[in-house]
Amino acid sequence: MGEFTNGDTIMYQNKATLIGFLGSNPQVRTGKDRSFTTLSLATKSFYKKDDKYISHTEWHRCVVFGKLSEFAKTLTKGAHIQVEGELRSREYDSKKTDAKQRVWEIRVVSILKLDRAEKAPAEDQEGDDAPEEETAA
Repeated sequence: MGEFTNGDTIMYQNKATLIGFLGSNPQVRTGKDRSFTTLSLATKSFYKKDDKYISHTEWHRCVVFGKLSEFAKTLTKGAHIQVEGELRSREYDSKKTDAKQRVWEIRVVSILKLDRAEKAPAEDQEGDDAPEEETAA
């Protein structure tokens, strides 16, 4: 994942890990003869100002390809997840402003679902509360 080494020394690394909640259901899109899933992930940070804590929400566009895209599209709004991937930028021609726009995205290589399992009747529970994880091949 964007990592190059020279012996034991890492020369470059592009790795982002985000934990947050989906702000909407995933969107499946098709472009350049392949489909992919986009996620809108919200993260929060807090800072103190004048003895009050201020909350700041940041929205992240996450793009998922391949078999991992199949898992990503099963997620739902409000899901608590962790994603790992590379931070990427791309430019496109905006139809609204007739100018080039740059967007930053996380190209996802793994998704960990952090939601707790739904409560089931005692006879159905097998003690499997492990979170689901999908990783790109």
